[in-house]
Amino acid sequence: MSKANITSSGLQRRHLLFASAAAATAAIALPGASVASETAETLKLGDSVNGMPLPSTLREKLFPGFKYQVIKTTGAEIATYVGGQGPALLLLHGHPQTSACWHKIAPELAKHFTVVMCDLRGYGDSSKPEGGKNHINYSKREMARDHVEVMRKLGFPRFQVAGHDRGARVLHRLLLDYPQAVERASMMDIAPTATMYAATDFKFAQAYVWWFFLTQPYPLPETLIGNNMEYYLHRHTDKQNKTPGAISPEVFSEYRRCYTKETLHAVCEEYRASASIDLEHDEADKEKRIQCPLLVIWGAKGTVGNSYDVLKTWRDKSVAGVVEGGSLPCGHYLPEEAPQETLAAFMKFFRTA
Repeated sequence: MSKANITSSGLQRRHLLFASAAAATAAIALPGASVASETAETLKLGDSVNGMPLPSTLREKLFPGFKYQVIKTTGAEIATYVGGQGPALLLLHGHPQTSACWHKIAPELAKHFTVVMCDLRGYGDSSKPEGGKNHINYSKREMARDHVEVMRKLGFPRFQVAGHDRGARVLHRLLLDYPQAVERASMMDIAPTATMYAATDFKFAQAYVWWFFLTQPYPLPETLIGNNMEYYLHRHTDKQNKTPGAISPEVFSEYRRCYTKETLHAVCEEYRASASIDLEHDEADKEKRIQCPLLVIWGAKGTVGNSYDVLKTWRDKSVAGVVEGGSLPCGHYLPEEAPQETLAAFMKFFRTA
């Protein structure tokens, strides 16, 4: 099968259903937001079209009161959840997860913020465009633009944002390309991509094997992982989760539902972009610095905090005096392993009024 043929017809049918549903569904106005009907298709969580749930009844349970939308950007269609009132706070998840990873803290955050949670392009229920030349469609530049456009279409040209794992790498690029869009930001359990690749040694390669395996040319990783996706996802999450039971079976089943072969290909393209075009962009912008206040938090039991001086790496990438933070008592999955500590850090750092 060629790369051009990997796009799922099922995904295309799903978005046709979204569009037909939107034609018959009035947009739901959100506090502080103005959503044009031609740019956002709005449905309540748990709604269905022709009997197909959009997108998951589990997420209705996880995020009571949140509204589900599919928002079209320049290069993708982004599955988005919006709830609460107050200053806008965008949450971006990591791999191999979806926005469901925020379920332990988003309802509480929604008491103080207008919380916007997006599935990254290629992940979850968002669209999965083909990678393009040099994997450009999964460059962090294109992925960052998705979320600036989402927030603008929701009526938030300036916002606060937290990113975990791959979402934090998208956030780093967003802060460089759109410095005026972000008031405050939080990086969760990462060091800068270029810094990590530049310091590669045997220990790093062993701990971050996926950074090298997923970047192999199509279709090697897609074929090998695709032969036992269940094992791969369990292996990936179990290795980094240092808090037994933090990821419940039902939430894991949501990650598995979304981790189709189309998702796997998109993930590989995203990792390939990180090892190619993203590094080119980072080199071109190596003199640029993050301008806004930055909260950096990481898991004390995880790999990043035990391999890097995390605060220093981000201070090296930021203007003087804007970086604060520290470790939380957990592994890699901060919002699921240490939700109360994550919530407390957010409430102390982000502006609530």
